Amino acid sequence: MAPATLFPPITPDYLLSFQFSSWYPKFSHISIKSTIIRPLDQAFRDYLDSDGVFVPKGSGDLLAESSLSDDDDDDSDDASVGQQFAFPELDAHIRKAIQDYGAVFPKLNFSSPKDASWVLPASSPLKCTAPADVYLLLKSSDFISHDLSPDTVFAGCDTGIADSPTYELELVLRKWYPVDRSRELRCFVREGSLIGICQRDTNYYDFMNERQTRDTITTTVQRFWDENIKLKWEGEQDYTFDLLLTRDLSRAHILDFNPYALRTDPLLFTYEDLSSLLATSQSAPDLRIIDSPTHPVAARNAPAHQHNMVPLEALSLSNGRGIDEFADLWREEIKKSMDDESKN
Repeated sequence: MAPATLFPPITPDYLLSFQFSSWYPKFSHISIKSTIIRPLDQAFRDYLDSDGVFVPKGSGDLLAESSLSDDDDDDSDDASVGQQFAFPELDAHIRKAIQDYGAVFPKLNFSSPKDASWVLPASSPLKCTAPADVYLLLKSSDFISHDLSPDTVFAGCDTGIADSPTYELELVLRKWYPVDRSRELRCFVREGSLIGICQRDTNYYDFMNERQTRDTITTTVQRFWDENIKLKWEGEQDYTFDLLLTRDLSRAHILDFNPYALRTDPLLFTYEDLSSLLATSQSAPDLRIIDSPTHPVAARNAPAHQHNMVPLEALSLSNGRGIDEFADLWREEIKKSMDDESKN
């Protein structure tokens, strides 16, 4: 493990400054339109923590549900697992956000279910047009388990969590639209100085090798941070933030803030690299890109997040199948489960 001197003190208050509801209200005008639903009741937390992947009854597409059998018996003593979890009030909030935004992608306080993007069509990853899509992504994700308990949220704190602030689970629904991953950046701030910038995606983009392009990116990020974040960020002066640049690379939108800590992936840096950059007091932040198709990171041909766990039900279906065939079959299994519940 890296020496603690590489990082600021990690306290519960410090970590909570990075949950979505802590920073979004101040920066909403330069971020993606989002709806925050909190607090979430214990029943929903229990649902996310329960075994198996299933969606609550009544959470599917309303038009599709209207064509199902009208012989449902909601009072049956033999209600299925899916019927035990129904969230009509939460469904209504989600449907309202979908109506406002056209489509949404979900996250919790800190984590998004990016590792489960395969469960929805590859042509529109993470695009949710019904509450069932939101629930399916969250239930299929390993990433979001981090947010379900204060024990995992505050793990690794330099102080105990016995007296930590109250932690409330929240559901965030962000407006969905297709994103050009080549324009996503992660930026590192240490002791109030912007010291590093790197691309978030692990693909090689030849346009990034153009000197003028790299200079434009560095200038845009530095200016954006100076004008929009530096004096407005109210937390500790050690943090990371993710940006999406506009097509002409002249402006940016904030995607997220994250702690300056081991739990945040430094991507093309190491935290030792970043510490050295801080010590040299450079006049401009260091920009790192994947500058060649043979770059060690670009050479990783394995699917993103493949190391994360998948449901046991999914493993039983995946044997000998390609990812597209597997994803189609998995969606069919979920639909079949919803149809079976509606007939019970």
